[in-house]
Amino acid sequence: MNEKKSTPLMHITKRKELPWYKTWTIRLAAILLAFVACAIVTMFLTGDNPVQVYSTMFYGAFGTPRKRWILGQEVAILLCVSLALTPAFRMRFWNLGGEGQILIGGLACAACMILLGDKIPNALLMLLMFVTSVAAGAIWAMIPALCKAKWGTNETLFTLMMNYVATQLVAYYIIIWEVPKGSGKIGIINQNTNAGWLPQVGPSKYFLNILIVAILTIIVYIYMTYSKQGYEIAVVGESENTARYVGIRVERVIVRTLIVSGALCGLAGFLLVAGTNHTITTTIANGRGFTAVMVAWLAKFNPLAMIFSSLLLVFFGQGASEISTVFGLNQSFGDILTGIVLFFIIGCEFFINYQLHFRKSAKKEGV
Repeated sequence: MNEKKSTPLMHITKRKELPWYKTWTIRLAAILLAFVACAIVTMFLTGDNPVQVYSTMFYGAFGTPRKRWILGQEVAILLCVSLALTPAFRMRFWNLGGEGQILIGGLACAACMILLGDKIPNALLMLLMFVTSVAAGAIWAMIPALCKAKWGTNETLFTLMMNYVATQLVAYYIIIWEVPKGSGKIGIINQNTNAGWLPQVGPSKYFLNILIVAILTIIVYIYMTYSKQGYEIAVVGESENTARYVGIRVERVIVRTLIVSGALCGLAGFLLVAGTNHTITTTIANGRGFTAVMVAWLAKFNPLAMIFSSLLLVFFGQGASEISTVFGLNQSFGDILTGIVLFFIIGCEFFINYQLHFRKSAKKEGV
């Protein structure tokens, strides 16, 4: 009797790895339940027809060719940053400095455009912009990596604080380069000559950015899955002691991986300045350095799966803007719907990894 009373009503056990089709079935079910929950919240808070709200969100993201190209551009940049953070996260180096690394890469790109735009051939300028942006992002990420490898500093706080330093550096140079003086902004760089602007390839000015990130996704997938360095990153992430035991130089892997991570963030800064905005602001990263953390986690650090998680988050962002315009709702309502969907998606991972067991009733035990 005492043994029965001490048996808990419910206990949790680690589930064996499920087949991929079962895991994706659970995730799809979670998304469907999330949409049902969003419909209930919509009716309760606004009284609007949730079907009309969903159709408006869909139109906001896919309704016109321009909207679709903007969606593709936003997905590409967010995916680029997510790919950048993936090697570090796979190694369990919690790089929260993506925002600052994007800003520093964009600042280096803008500096080349402003200082050298009318002094060297455009092809050479573009090459210099690319190299300096990637190098600036790599150096900015290498600083906390060296401190982590040499002195064991906390990378989370270090990379997070460097975001603020990068923001203030950008703000400082905006004041130096502001046009006109006293405006507090640079404006469109080289608007008359288009020096340093990425050329339009294909049907849209965003196509080249999308193409570059698509190629980058394949490269990162191959790098993380099949290369020796990708293997070393995975081993260090599992156990640093095991990595040292098998002869891997952990400190070198940490620094090298963060150089790769920062370089890809710098590339995102280059694409934003040279390919999209043609200017630099303190908000050009637009929170992507933090949103990319969610994208990477949702995709389980799989570069190919990140395409879908990036699309999902950008879809809700674009759709939220549309419903705020059509239904007169503020942007916060769209964020509420996004939060509900993310809650269900993250929550479903628990049921993928763990199993609930309930205590059998006395009648069942007696049968």
